[in-house]
Amino acid sequence: MKTFFTVGEMALTDAMFFLISGPCVIEEESLTIEIATELKAICRELEIPFIFKASFDKANRSSINSFRGPGLQAGLAILQAVREKVGVPVLSDIHETVQAEAVKEVLDIIQIPAFLSRQTDLLIAAARTGLPVNVKKSQFMAPEEMSLVVKKLEESGNRRILLTERGTFFGYQNLVVDFRNIPIMKRTAYPVVIDAGHSVQRPAAAGSISGGNPEFIPMIAAAGIVAGANGVFLETHPEPEKARSDPHSSLPLKNMKTLLNRLKKVYNTA
Repeated sequence: MKTFFTVGEMALTDAMFFLISGPCVIEEESLTIEIATELKAICRELEIPFIFKASFDKANRSSINSFRGPGLQAGLAILQAVREKVGVPVLSDIHETVQAEAVKEVLDIIQIPAFLSRQTDLLIAAARTGLPVNVKKSQFMAPEEMSLVVKKLEESGNRRILLTERGTFFGYQNLVVDFRNIPIMKRTAYPVVIDAGHSVQRPAAAGSISGGNPEFIPMIAAAGIVAGANGVFLETHPEPEKARSDPHSSLPLKNMKTLLNRLKKVYNTA
């Protein structure tokens, strides 16, 4: 068994894939804790390492009128509540360098959004917190380019790195996953995550919001594991149609246990 590094008190290893999951954006505190509690229970039963994710600010929404989240301070307070009441490590994204210092006392992992994965100053600021950093490969980048992202983080003193595949633009309003990207990014020797939800997005295809094909989420997740992914990123919501962000790329919470049980079987036979 290979151990990559620890997240909080949890070790990430190659013995089982780990799950990064939660709602796209933080809504009410009670709903956030409800989702985290349910996911923890499922993952504990299936013995799958679990990291809760939710964004305190979605700074790259399609429309200026889209819900962005509660903001930095209110959002961190809710994530701290999840950490303390549910007892799971938490992940959220930052969009500006000044946010790195603000989040480091609450988060267990800092995430760099795909559109910002080449922003050198942001990568350096995240790396210097000492926290693990999950970088989503931009939709316009080749997988080989992620080695340059890794070098920026390493030279900033951080070797607790995750790389996430979330699809590539091939034409307007469409993303396609090239599963070769997973083994190519694994050449960096860092764990790679398949983002099965955002990979089915249709950017801006639903007017002022992104559309998507959520029926393909289970297939993308399973194929990612077969291709060698160490982790699975899934956004979930009790009622995706009512989610205030990314309703078309979120899996119903009630479907999570069935999917994770299937993915565990795939991982054990891949």
